[in-house]
Amino acid sequence: MGGLTEDPAFLARTFVVIDFEATTPTGRPAQPIEVAALALRYEQGAWQPVGRSTSLIRPPTFAGLTPADTAQTGITAEQLAHAPSPAEALGALDRRFTGSGRYLLVAQHAATEAGIIYNQREHCPALARVDLLDTIPLAKHVVPGLPTYQLDMLLAHYSITRPPDRHRAYADVDVTAQVFFRLVEAADEDGSITDLAGLVKIAGRTAKCNVPVQAELFDVDARTD
Repeated sequence: MGGLTEDPAFLARTFVVIDFEATTPTGRPAQPIEVAALALRYEQGAWQPVGRSTSLIRPPTFAGLTPADTAQTGITAEQLAHAPSPAEALGALDRRFTGSGRYLLVAQHAATEAGIIYNQREHCPALARVDLLDTIPLAKHVVPGLPTYQLDMLLAHYSITRPPDRHRAYADVDVTAQVFFRLVEAADEDGSITDLAGLVKIAGRTAKCNVPVQAELFDVDARTD
């Protein structure tokens, strides 16, 4: 491997691959029904898992599971009826992000995960402050010219076995991690990304909670003369 995986900033990071399954109620934000996270560090020339978390999440009544949701994920309403609430499930995950850690989230189409996390930020304030890496722009940089950059296409490109429980968060996290490994390896070997800053420039996404609030263009003086 080359410069990227020898960069001290890269080696200092814990990369947390994260995935949500969610319902999409009409006129409302997506509501999580499952979350999985896999924490990884690059040590001594290889990726090492350092933590894992997975939980079903009971959605609010306005965002109940549909037959299409069950057909895609295999998750049933009966399973969710006894699942932890968003506060419980995401609070437990949030406590895994210690103040001394230096983290980056990794997700396939990270805008989806970023939106869910932001909308649930009251339950996971530490998680909501962690910036993200998106495997899609990274893949477009490393392997240009694929017909699409959906996860199944990337699995096929890298000959990664599609899991039978695809669209469960825990399964998608595992294969997303494998795709991330291959992308980092390819970028490292061809020298197109030489450090963490370059990786973030290509694939980074700032967490919504970290985006500065823009000041008003003009400060309106409410006084009348």
